Parts: sequence; structure tokens; C-alpha cells
Amino acid sequence: MTAVLPPTPTADVELLDALRADVTGTVAAPGEPGYERAMPWNVAVPVAPAAVVFAVGADDVAATMRVAAAHGLTVAVAATGHGAVPIDDTSVLVHTGDLTECVVDEAGRSARIGAGVRWQQVIDLAAPHGLAPLVGSSPSVGVVGFLTGCGIGPFVRTHGLSSDHVRAFDLVTGAGDVLRVTPDEHADLFWGLRGGKGTLGIVTAVEIDLLPIASFHGGALYFDGADADAVLRTWRDWSLELPESANTSIAFLQLPPLPDVPPPLAGRFTVAVRYTSTAEPTEAARLLAPMRAVAEPIIDMVGVMPYAAIGAVHADPVDPMPSTEQHTLLAALPDEAVDAMMTGAGPQSGSPQVIVEIRRLGGAFARPAAIDSAFCQRDAEYTLMAIGVLAPEIAAIVPGHAAGLMASMQPWSTGGRLANFGASGDPERIARCYDEDTRHWLAALGEQYDPAGVLRVGQVVRHPR
Repeated sequence: MTAVLPPTPTADVELLDALRADVTGTVAAPGEPGYERAMPWNVAVPVAPAAVVFAVGADDVAATMRVAAAHGLTVAVAATGHGAVPIDDTSVLVHTGDLTECVVDEAGRSARIGAGVRWQQVIDLAAPHGLAPLVGSSPSVGVVGFLTGCGIGPFVRTHGLSSDHVRAFDLVTGAGDVLRVTPDEHADLFWGLRGGKGTLGIVTAVEIDLLPIASFHGGALYFDGADADAVLRTWRDWSLELPESANTSIAFLQLPPLPDVPPPLAGRFTVAVRYTSTAEPTEAARLLAPMRAVAEPIIDMVGVMPYAAIGAVHADPVDPMPSTEQHTLLAALPDEAVDAMMTGAGPQSGSPQVIVEIRRLGGAFARPAAIDSAFCQRDAEYTLMAIGVLAPEIAAIVPGHAAGLMASMQPWSTGGRLANFGASGDPERIARCYDEDTRHWLAALGEQYDPAGVLRVGQVVRHPR
């Protein structure tokens, strides 16, 4: 009997040769040094591209687009590995982690930021000037991926979406064109890049506003799980009356006993009330008083904080882990919804989720931006997200429980999602981030600027073929 030999991977060799001929940065194939940098932050997401290109400039990205198109492959992008979606060997991965330009213009209250930069780097450079970028809950994530998903953070009610503060993008389209995109140059792309994720190309740099925020009054109150019902109901009523200067979220936590978890929170069910305010400290403390009075906090870490410590408000995990996220937007949180939350995620529910979080929206978030964008979920009043760790002993039940929790909250859901929460390449989940008109125009722009379909992979909007 004649053995059947595997085919010689000539196509892979040709691809690698072509990339290395046209790209200045490093190109790594599976098994070669550097390829491991493609591992995403969420290590449960399978990312195994045909090759990884570590771009050192926009020309490398453009060359990768052309080579991939010639070989019938798609092109995906990653920087920090947050928000990863599955990638296989039908794609080349452009890794932008080496694009680390970060320049603060104090006089212009702006910053120019490469696609490999994380928010904390921008914060640290802006802070000595009394300026701040409008970041999300975790300063360890990448700037560009956050902004192309619009971005909500601890000051979203006060200052709106982070993407509303973008001045310009440097973009490489699927056709390999290198463009500067502003409200006046390629205005259609400027509209779609703020919310369209990877639909319209690969962003190599952004220019953003910096806000005059040196410090704020905020932090988090942590309560025992036994007080969860009273804390959630009080938070719901209290947060409805907050002025736009105040921002808040609430989270049910089941944090493992790890070295970076404070001992009072480790291995038990707790409730965190996060709070930020741009009001004068005495007024900010007065506004928070009803939450301090609802029960005795285990930890009270609310006070005046430098903006550079903004990550302490949510204290999101930093180290990579195998996790799963499910998410929806809520139009209201009546008593029946609070009951459903307690039944599905409260201390007596048997929930395996590490975090179940509700963020209060409204305020500046709800108002149209000065320059229109592809974001179309401003009618939502709350975000709801469940995050579970896929530890071996519970991995089989975590996703199903989260799906059940979302289903139980469906009566109060808008049906929408945020592009940065619960990243997915599933067209049905992606579609929930947009209304019908926005989906249509994003898909049409995608076809216009990427006629060969090089970018038809990952978290993008496209017409079906």
C-alpha cells in the first residue's frame, strides 16, 4: 500500500517569500520566533494565521494587503490582543504592536498615537501637562482598537464617547491605499471608522483631543454579597438622579484568591459600586452619600485621585486569561429586571461568572456628537456584561449560564450591543451593533475601499456573498 504524503506547502513558502520581499518589518510563520506574539489577551480565542507581519509603518501594512490579495488570503489585525476573534491560516495577521509613536501637544491639547500604544502610555505622557485622554475602564488596552469601537469609559456621561474626541486617522485600506482621514478628508471614512471596527481598513495612528483633567473624585465602594439586593436597588434609584458630572457602574464580583486580589474580596461574593465625578470634592462626596449609607462597605477607596490612576476605579484584570464575555444593552432597569438580575447572578444564584456588570449611560453619551459617526446605540440607558473565566472545572457551564442571564434580561434589552464588548466575528452578533441603515452604509464603504475582500475577516460589516 502506497503511503499518502501531505502536500508540499509551496503556497506557504511563496507567501512568506513575497511578504519578506515587500515588508520592512519582521515576518513570522508558525513555529518561528516572534509568531507567539500573535497570542491574544484572551487565550481561549484560537489565533493561528498563515503568517504574522510585525509592521513598522503604513507601507508594511499596504504591502501585506497586496500580497495577501495575490494569494487569495484575508488580512486581520491585532495590537495588544484585546478584543480578539478567531483567526485561521486563511489569513495573514498584521501586528501593529511596534507602531509606538506617542507625542503630546500641550498647546494644541492633542496627542498623536501609534496603533501599538496602550492608553496608560498616553495618560502618563499627558498627566504632567494637566491633560488626559478619554479612556475606557482598562488603560492597559490598545488605543486604536478601542476608538474604532467608539469606546465608553468612566467619564462617558460627562464627556461622551471616546471616539467623539478623535481628530484624524492614518488608514491603510484593503486596496493598499494609505490615507489621512479627517472630518474634511475622506469624510465617509471618518464617519465609519468611529464604530466600524476593522471594516474600513487598518489604522496605523490616530490624533485625539486631550481634556483638561488632572484629577477627579472617585474610586469604588465594595460591599459584602449579603447586601447585594439592597445595594443594587439603591444604586438603580440613586443613579437615575445623578447629574452629568457623575458616572457610575455596579458589578457583582466573584474574584479568585490570587496575589493581586485584595484579601477582603478574594474567594467571596462582593458588590462593587464604581464612581467618578468632575464636581468639586465636597459636592462629589455629597452625591455619593446615599451609596455609602446603604450598607457598611468592606472597602471604601473613593476620594480625590490623579487621573493617572483611573484604572483603579474598575480594577479590570491585566494578565491574559481564558475568558468569555456576553453583553447586551438595556433600555430600563425596573424592579422586575432587578429581580431577574438577583435570580440569575446574585449571591444565591450559583452563578459561575467572575464579573456581572451594569454601567449607567445617558448624559453626554445620549446626545448626538458634533460630527456624526457609525455609532447608533445612544438610546441605551445601561450596558450589561457577564465575564467568566474558562477554568477547567467550570468551563463547560460558564457560556451557557451567561447566555441564560442575557435571555432573562431580554424584556428590557434594546436588542443592541457595543462593538467593544464581547468581541465576535459572528455576523449576527456584529449586526446587533448597528441599525439597518448604518449596516448598509458600512458594508457599502467596505466594498468600495476593499473591492477584493481582503478585510472580510473578524469584526467587520460586509454584504453577504
